[in-house]
Amino acid sequence: MGSNNRLADEGPEHTRILPTYWIDRYEVTNAQYKAFIDSSGHRSPSHFRNRDYPTGKADHPVTFTSWYDARDYCQWAGKRLPTEAEWEKAARGNDGRIYPWGNEFAIERANTPVRWARLKRQGDTTPIGAFPSGNSPYGLADMSGNVWEWTDSWYLPHPGNHQPSENYGHHYKLLKGGSWWDCSFYKCGISAPTFNRSFFNPRVRNSSFGFRCASDTPVEPVRKDAP
Repeated sequence: MGSNNRLADEGPEHTRILPTYWIDRYEVTNAQYKAFIDSSGHRSPSHFRNRDYPTGKADHPVTFTSWYDARDYCQWAGKRLPTEAEWEKAARGNDGRIYPWGNEFAIERANTPVRWARLKRQGDTTPIGAFPSGNSPYGLADMSGNVWEWTDSWYLPHPGNHQPSENYGHHYKLLKGGSWWDCSFYKCGISAPTFNRSFFNPRVRNSSFGFRCASDTPVEPVRKDAP
């Protein structure tokens, strides 16, 4: 977990041993989230109209969800948010790779800002699983790009990291994986390596934040095309 070769908060590289857990193969979609708000009465995301997702985007990852929204959905589905360590393990496999598919960035393997720049088009989310060649060793889709994913972890230093930061503490929740949006200010938008860390107030909602769920025991998934 982590890296010694990039940003200060990503180090030091270290080994973690995790208990068995399950994690969703895909990011939660607009259609799945609609099933949740219809069932629970939870508020709808700001890009929904009349509590329905945009036309043609049923299988795109849901966005404009805060950490609290993500937590509530996972609880409704009988699951929970993954920890940062669980998320990173699922993305990196057992060989510590930089990207879910290997150690070299590949524009065709993920929905990233550099791909949209090459296409000379405005960026956006893409359907879940649209880049199967970018899947992680465990078969998880979109672990790099598409949307940033909330985790259950606070933004804290890795064990052995002695470089102080005023942002560490129980103030910001961690997101992993990068997104379609070029957040160059945070140096997180282009490559989205598996060990990258982003942190935000858990109440923040925007067009590049989504999530997937995890669990301690197997749970019957909410279908990715659930109405």
